[in-house]
Amino acid sequence: VCLHYLMFWMDDLVAAYPKLVTKVQIGTSYEGRPMYFSTGGNKRTAIWVDSRIHSREWVSQATGVWTANKIVTDYGTDASLTSLLNAMDIYLLILTNPDGYVHSHTSDSMWCKTHSNNPGSIMCVSSSPCPSPGAITNPCSDSYHGPSPRSEMEVRNVVNLVKNHSNFKSLIYIHAYSQLLECAEAAVQKLSSLHGIRYKVGSICKIIYQASSGIIDWLYKLGMKYSFAFELRDIGCCGFIQPANQIIPTASETWLGRKDIMVYVRDHPY
Repeated sequence: VCLHYLMFWMDDLVAAYPKLVTKVQIGTSYEGRPMYFSTGGNKRTAIWVDSRIHSREWVSQATGVWTANKIVTDYGTDASLTSLLNAMDIYLLILTNPDGYVHSHTSDSMWCKTHSNNPGSIMCVSSSPCPSPGAITNPCSDSYHGPSPRSEMEVRNVVNLVKNHSNFKSLIYIHAYSQLLECAEAAVQKLSSLHGIRYKVGSICKIIYQASSGIIDWLYKLGMKYSFAFELRDIGCCGFIQPANQIIPTASETWLGRKDIMVYVRDHPY
């Protein structure tokens, strides 16, 4: 989906469900593109769902779009979701990295990072918004950590949102691929019940690799103890290039897991 179509879709969603959805700009990207949250809106206890920080993970953003539509259409008919939204807000950031998203659609589908200029590097641009260890001092690496902590404007926008809101209780972080879910066994059981797809469960270090500088750890340290990450389909056959016919099965099965986490957060506040 091209970026401007995504923006039109957000506007249409707000227009169709004005009592349920608002669109909040939290800042702009390095290249000046707006960053929007769709949300219920007023600093109640909240859950934050982030569905697209790595540019090449297209199915993550598509899952975010499907999730937003699912939430608004099921409100009033799904008892658990209705109860959840009556008690809490859901903040959904469909696109954390709009510059990288555009670059992945126009120039390099495997582009992962932001699109900022690196000081001292002529050939290599951008930094990984959430780098993992390994080659992180090399500006040309997908895992380059940037010149300083929170060097990326997109990351600073998110940090400011979290600190200013101060009432988030959970993060659900959506990535692709590998079929993994960090530390939520009950949610995986719900997820697997739809299509029989099994996701591995465990901490990031145990089921993927050491992933330092991630927002999950930062938020946990900040006090948000319900922080989870999904790695969506598949396990390597198509990898980042998931065919379109996998979007709805991926989104619908993982929705069961996401909703299970949200309901648990609602019922176990802290």
